Amino acid sequence: MPKNSKVTQREHSNEHVTESVADLLALEEPVDYKQSVLNVAGEAGGKQKAAAEEELDTEDRPAWNSKLQYILAQIGFSVGLGNIWRFPYLCQKNGGGAYLVPYLVLLVIIGIPLFFLELAVGQRIRRGSIGVWHYVCPRLGGIGFSSCIVCLFVGLYYNVIIGWSIFYFFKSFQYPLPWSECPVTRNGTAECEKSSATTYFWYREALDISNSISESGGLNWKMTLCLLVAWSIVGMAVVKGIQSSGKVMYFSSLFPYVVLACFLVRGLLLRGAVDGILHMFTPKLDKMLDPQVWREAATQVFFALGLGFGGVIAFSSYNKQDNNCHFDAALVSFINFFTSVLATLVVFAVLGFKANIMNEKCVVENAEKILGYLHSNVLSRDLIPPHVNFSHLTAKDYTEMYKVIMAVKEDRFSALGLDPCLLEDELDKSVQGTGLAFIAFTEAMTHFPASPFWSVMFFLMLINLGLGSMIGTMAGITTPIIDTFKVPKEMFTVGCCVFAFFVGLLFVQRSGNYFVTMFDDYSATLPLTLIVILENIAVAWIYGTKKFMQELTEMLGFRPYRFYFYMWKFVSPLCMAVLTTASIIQLGVTPPGYSAWIKEEAAERYLYFPNWAMALLIILIVVATLPIPVVFILRHFHLLSDGSNTLSVSYKKGRMMKDISNLEENDETRFILSKVPSEAPSPMPTHRSYLGPGSTSPLETSGNPNGRYGSSYLLASTPESEL
Repeated sequence: MPKNSKVTQREHSNEHVTESVADLLALEEPVDYKQSVLNVAGEAGGKQKAAAEEELDTEDRPAWNSKLQYILAQIGFSVGLGNIWRFPYLCQKNGGGAYLVPYLVLLVIIGIPLFFLELAVGQRIRRGSIGVWHYVCPRLGGIGFSSCIVCLFVGLYYNVIIGWSIFYFFKSFQYPLPWSECPVTRNGTAECEKSSATTYFWYREALDISNSISESGGLNWKMTLCLLVAWSIVGMAVVKGIQSSGKVMYFSSLFPYVVLACFLVRGLLLRGAVDGILHMFTPKLDKMLDPQVWREAATQVFFALGLGFGGVIAFSSYNKQDNNCHFDAALVSFINFFTSVLATLVVFAVLGFKANIMNEKCVVENAEKILGYLHSNVLSRDLIPPHVNFSHLTAKDYTEMYKVIMAVKEDRFSALGLDPCLLEDELDKSVQGTGLAFIAFTEAMTHFPASPFWSVMFFLMLINLGLGSMIGTMAGITTPIIDTFKVPKEMFTVGCCVFAFFVGLLFVQRSGNYFVTMFDDYSATLPLTLIVILENIAVAWIYGTKKFMQELTEMLGFRPYRFYFYMWKFVSPLCMAVLTTASIIQLGVTPPGYSAWIKEEAAERYLYFPNWAMALLIILIVVATLPIPVVFILRHFHLLSDGSNTLSVSYKKGRMMKDISNLEENDETRFILSKVPSEAPSPMPTHRSYLGPGSTSPLETSGNPNGRYGSSYLLASTPESEL
């Protein structure tokens, strides 16, 4: 403290002086209580204060080694398995090229604004999701805890999918591929013959699946080992925080693009690839008027960017304060969209090739039936066009012959059992999720030259896509917990992985695939939409959009477009509310169920969840959303301190920083004398006698032993962000 300070002079004087306690704390400088950090060491000036705050954050919080590393981490988290097997399916189902219109519109009005919001709050406050939402609105601090729980639920089953990819990856090192043909057994395999070799390998060899979710069937030891390997890889990638995961991102984020580019070039050279791509992007404009298309597009935008998980906030919190997160939001969003379109091109180029092969197979099988009918005189040779050559029968010739026979044998045509063998029918078969990756795509790769090489590349790509998303998901769990509770990073991270592995054994029993479906479809959708709505409301309506825009201007060095003001304030909350309502209605109209594989029928059958599974599903949703009302109630009734109107001080290199960010104006006395803002003002007078250093101030006996003014001085190695 400066020697000429009036406070210092009074310290060396025995005379009693009357002074405001708030004035003493202000140290003769005007106090702006809206600033979160004030310097009480006598260093005046906003630049020195900002420099001290930045130095503290820089010294105590890890940071990305480069901007490229950070961008790759965000891309790795947002670009995941859904871009490969969910977006192409939705595009095919909802109007082909016409689906891109609602997707792009919703990406602009929901995706980019909310993604920018999460990046901005993480970078501004430099905390994980728990600390961020506690800072923005203490009563909505439960948002951060809900994000952690949802991340846990998603991480539990997501790593199982990585385990499946690891299993297929190691099985790919053989020729021919083990799913290229049915296994040779003494009595044959009826299940394989009724379905297909790839379908049989997936359900019987890989999963050894039971007939329903109620039949546990015990653990699948092969998948248990793969799950252990998957969690070991994830654990090693995240154990050191961004120091370890940042280096992994260079490979896990870039390698999938190399593979997709290779597959695109190879796919375009395949016979029938153009048919698949044309079918994919032929717009069905009438679909754009279907509300269901817009709902599914909004859901895909929402999940593709990883909104609400906390991973975006966690990664952004390791940035410097002046990083241009507005540019980052636009860049990552459009790279995500570009990846989805690229993956769609690859998928339908390959599926177009597969559709041509399956169509040729259909033509050959049905031509043999027609030849049999000709030899047995069921059909007359006059029905066969003269130019048709059965030894070189094309799909066009078969279609012409099929139409002639159908017209002549109109009454008895169905008894012949002939199929139309239309290429469009093959292309219209919608496949998504595990069915696309582990059945349709693997079957197509069996027809590639050097098929083991392409299979190894494909499943290595899936592993890396999953790993990038898992690193972000784990950051959404570990970063806020470590920031809030100061637990040891390595020990907590390893503990999370061990715990998740043992809970994940639920998904590697024979009925585990059905639990994956349950968690994937229901455990995150509704809680995440609620989380993002409350995030939007907390910033736009409680913290204040104008105040937030002003802070962004100070942080970025330029004012963001007014477009974001209106999106955050009005459009995004409204769209998210409509999406939530539609999701609830959809859940009520369509009873939750799953596709079960029936061994005896060698086919899938849609079953409804039993009562106990419905109870588990409801518990998952309740547990994920419960922290939000619990924290709100506890803080509303002051059963849990929200940190407001308290003084938190951190010592670092001789500096003392105090945080009074939530202090109301003209409330200095109540700030000093009362911890709870709702308490009645103290009857003690505003000005009281300062008795000098040798005397005891009445404030020292207020019951708080940690400081002269009962201001909760805290010795810490990192700057606190309490409210």
